[in-house]
Order: sequence, then structure tokens, then C-alpha cells
Amino acid sequence: MTTVLRPHAEDQFADELAILAKTDDRPRPPGWRLSPWAVTTYVLGDGGQITPKYVGPRRIVEVAVATLATDRALLLLGVPGTAKTWLSEHLAAAICGDSTLLVQGTAGTAEEAVRYGWNYARLLSEGPSRQAMTPSPVMRAMAEGRLARVEELTRMPSDVQDALITVLSEKTLPIPELGEEVQAAKGFNVIATANDRDRGVNDLSSALRRRFNTVVLPVPASLEEEVDIVARRVAQLGRSLELPETVTGLAEIRRVVTVFRELRAGVTADGRTKVKSPTGTLSTAEAISVVTGGIVLAAHFGDGVLRPADIAGGILGAVVQDPVSDRVVWQEYLETVVRDRDDWRDFYRACRDAG
Repeated sequence: MTTVLRPHAEDQFADELAILAKTDDRPRPPGWRLSPWAVTTYVLGDGGQITPKYVGPRRIVEVAVATLATDRALLLLGVPGTAKTWLSEHLAAAICGDSTLLVQGTAGTAEEAVRYGWNYARLLSEGPSRQAMTPSPVMRAMAEGRLARVEELTRMPSDVQDALITVLSEKTLPIPELGEEVQAAKGFNVIATANDRDRGVNDLSSALRRRFNTVVLPVPASLEEEVDIVARRVAQLGRSLELPETVTGLAEIRRVVTVFRELRAGVTADGRTKVKSPTGTLSTAEAISVVTGGIVLAAHFGDGVLRPADIAGGILGAVVQDPVSDRVVWQEYLETVVRDRDDWRDFYRACRDAG
């Protein structure tokens, strides 16, 4: 696994999962590798050997885990960058040891991605049979009693979304071509993620929404919490990408997070100055990307210390999505907020140069 750029969660954190499995003596739902309590501990950490994978309210994770122990599917809903995909992957890794049964929702996702397809060479030569079928990740999860993940559910066309209704309500996938069906084994369930902020979103039908228990993932509640999330994730990415050692002070991370939070909220942290918000989401995930990009610049083209000049370009690219309206918003923020902060003068000059 050392040659893999991004190991699956069950591989990257195999040692932690093994520790929990060895010490977990609580009741486990059918098909689960860990008890709900141990799954929650894996996700949130224990302050010792088990590192936190998600930073947020404990009750949200408990509700999500409890949902998966019932016959209701789980829908993780939130604005972009609130760790929906990240949380779904770790839940699948802890519960069934396999996070790879994934359907990626796009505007071009076909119904076969949810149901099944055919190997047309075998279909023509042998006729309809189980051997000629190409099972979808959902079909495999049903047969094996595992979790299926559906990413960006609202990106999929409405008729493809509705292919899940029978699966979720009857726990059965009909195969009319063979006069057969696949019944879900114990342990099967579905984790879906969705957001309603981006363009190209197809609303869920009321029939499908009723079959999910919806858990809304919030943006980080405080500056300190978001800084902690960014710092943790940047450190993990640095180790995974084997980046050169860089002096990454929390000051620059705090600065990036502060800019993003103020522009998202439309007001400065002290509440005294209103600012305009850009068209982008300025999520925590984007803040992580900006800081990681800055570390690479500092390591390969600087003196190994993360400085304002290393993050200025990344912030500009994240904020200015619309070259007309967002550029006006950014310039106004620079001149009315950043310029007046005495300890931000280097950052102000770097942003002016980058722009």
C-alpha cells in the first residue's frame, strides 16, 4: 500500500480498526464488524490510539450510526466541504470493512449503476444469465450484506434516483429478464450524500426522501474548531504525499480559515463590518487545499516556511470563481478589512501582488 496515492480508509486505518475489534465486547448488529459504540469511537477518536476522523457534534455521528443499524437508509446532507464523503467512507470502513462499493452520482449516471448491466458479448452468445450480468455496487452490497455508498445523489437524474425506491423499501432488486430477484442479506444498507447548494441539483422525490433518515452535517461551529480540522487534515495529506518538511505555523492556517469564514458569513469576526460574499462556497475542504498548496510552494520554491505569499494565490483562486463579480467582492474585502489589520500587512501585500 505504500505505492497507493490514497489508500481506502479500511487500509489506511487497519491498525485502529483491529484494536477496536479486539477490545469491542458490545452487541453488534448482524453483519457488522464492530458495535455501534465502537464505530462511533473510530470516527470521533478516543484521545489515545484511535485518531479522530471527523470533528463535529458527537450526537450527529451517533444518530448516523444508529440509523444504519435499522432498516432505514442514511442521507448525509450539507453544503459542499462539510465532510459528507469523508464520513460515509469511514462509516462503511468501520461497519463492514469495505468502503469501495460506491456509485458516483453525475448527470450522466445510468440506471445500470444502481441496478445491473450486461456483458453484451456473453449475452449475445449465451442469452440472459447470471454469468452475463454485470452487478452494480448496490447489487453486490445486497448480496454480500455490506454497505453501498451513493455519492452526490442529487446529481443523478430523477429516474435513476428512483431506481433505489424498491431497493430501500422492499430490500429486493428484481431481475425481470431472468424472473429472479436479489434479496438483501443482513447487514445491507445504503449511505447517500447530497447537497442543495451547487448548480445541477435534482431534488429528491418525496417517495425516495421518505426512505432515508436525513442527517445534516453543519459547517464547523467555531474558528478554533475549523482551524483544528484544517491543521489535522493538512498534516495527514503531507504524510500521504510525502511532502518535504515545512514549518507550518498555525498563524497562516488561522488566517486562511478566518478569511473563508468572514466571506462565508458576510461579516467580520468581530461583527463590526459587513462584507459581500462571493459565489463560491469557501468550504473547509477548499481551505485544506489552499494550505496544502501553500506548503508545496514553500517547500519547493521558498525557504521551507509557510508564508503569506505562499497562500495568497490559492486564496485568490478559491474566492474568485466568477471573474467579474467575485473579483469586486475580493478587492473590497482586501481594502476594507485586510488592509486595516496591522498584523496582516504582509498578507495584504501578498494578495495585492497575486491579484
